[in-house]
Amino acid sequence: MVTTEITTAGLTGPDLTALSRGELLARTADDLYRVLADLDRPVYVVRDERGVGATNEAAGARRPGVQVLASAGPLPPARLGAPAFRRTHGVRLAYHAGAMAHGIASAEMVTALARTGVLASFGAAGLVSEKVDAGLTAITRGAPGKPFACNLIHSPSELAMERSTVDLCVRHGVTAVEASAFLELTPEVVRYRALGLSRAADGSTRIGHHVVAKVSRTEIAELFLAPAPEPILRRLVEEGRITAEQATLARGVPMADDITAEADSGGHTDRRPLPVLLGELLRLRDRLNPRVRIGAAGGIGTPEAAAAAFAQGADYVVTGSVNQACVESGQSAIAKELLGQAGVTDCEMAPSSDMFELGVDVQVLRRGTMFPSRARRLHDLYRRHDGLDDLPAAERESLERTVFRRPLEDVWADTVDYFTRRDPDQIARAAENPKRRMALVFRWYLGLSSNWAAAGVADRAADYQIWCGAAMGAANTWLAGTPLEPVGARTVSGIAENLMRGAAFHSRVTTLRLAGVTLPAGCAAHRPEILP
Repeated sequence: MVTTEITTAGLTGPDLTALSRGELLARTADDLYRVLADLDRPVYVVRDERGVGATNEAAGARRPGVQVLASAGPLPPARLGAPAFRRTHGVRLAYHAGAMAHGIASAEMVTALARTGVLASFGAAGLVSEKVDAGLTAITRGAPGKPFACNLIHSPSELAMERSTVDLCVRHGVTAVEASAFLELTPEVVRYRALGLSRAADGSTRIGHHVVAKVSRTEIAELFLAPAPEPILRRLVEEGRITAEQATLARGVPMADDITAEADSGGHTDRRPLPVLLGELLRLRDRLNPRVRIGAAGGIGTPEAAAAAFAQGADYVVTGSVNQACVESGQSAIAKELLGQAGVTDCEMAPSSDMFELGVDVQVLRRGTMFPSRARRLHDLYRRHDGLDDLPAAERESLERTVFRRPLEDVWADTVDYFTRRDPDQIARAAENPKRRMALVFRWYLGLSSNWAAAGVADRAADYQIWCGAAMGAANTWLAGTPLEPVGARTVSGIAENLMRGAAFHSRVTTLRLAGVTLPAGCAAHRPEILP
């Protein structure tokens, strides 16, 4: 502890800006940084007859004439978060690289993280089943036996996609899904959970399929904190899609092992403040089912943000936007450069493709693209008109010239071809419903805009839809002037390691500050580096 004498002397704590080195004491800001960054050993702030310094050596702190003013214990990154998260998923860190749709969270990205003992989700949302199959095959071959997750996104307008994703996860032996954008529990997410349940030799329930639910509302979290709804279980048994024994076991376990508080993130988001949402979910969990772990997502782009989430009680942290600019992501080089230039205010909300009719928005990058304004224009037209034939001639001509760049009849023909292969029911439902047909045509643009970004289609740069949150800008500020500033130097494993090491570093700095220690700016911030 810092002594009362130092505090009453008008100091907030020991002043380490001018260090007088004893044999084992750090002298300069760089020396002090190295002491603080040695996370496997404790750090002692001490005073001797020559002044104030810091050391990792317990022997130095116990020397005659040395007064220990403050200390912080070892804190390697693997100690952050919940040990149960690491055990359950078989990973090294309480860190999750969340899914980014359309394969932005690519097989290459997931494989790279799985090999280093980090949980990552494959971005299956929005991909046709053949691409999901190919992605899962690539991951299981590239990281055999390593745990990973696959995104299972709620698709109320495309139920066949949910079923196909679950079928593929079961076929490939995927042991975890990241369930995102769910407004209610569906038969498919319940089926995945139940199919992984079995009775252990001691009579307990063995869970082979883990669900990580990403939510932004307490009422949705409550669904995943409870067992599967009885009507869904009963129907699945009647249809022969799960066994009676699996249904019985499902009645005794919560729907999710982990629930992620999704705050101000890229893509689907309610833009809730993370400290508020995380606190609400932690309290809800403690009241309803303490066995379920709560993670933090949205705004996690710097070590300080990760450390703050852990300090508030998060069992794990989730990153998204910051991984999108990494070399392994499925984004194009052009999109990655735009992401690498983003600031914290360069994002805004725009209508989503998968929930267009419901008026649901996603958060996207504004800088360098006209997508947000064009997407809002389409949704405004959808709200005001009953079908494509109801559009004013001038409006229709403008859309065909500036947004679609082709006749709307041709767009409809492409849409019919697409859904005939993917989900024929979509076309059947639109046959006698002009407004539904208009929605599908408008979704053609919204859906392809993210593909144009991922493929780097040069003449469509103004239409790039790049899902992004403020964490991207914060990460760019953190990495500025370091070896990781160029996006070409950023790897998903390097970002993960630096964020977690930095979070441990800042947690130790906070411990010392709470003990009254004043640290010079030159040594109190984590310095990201390229790691092997």
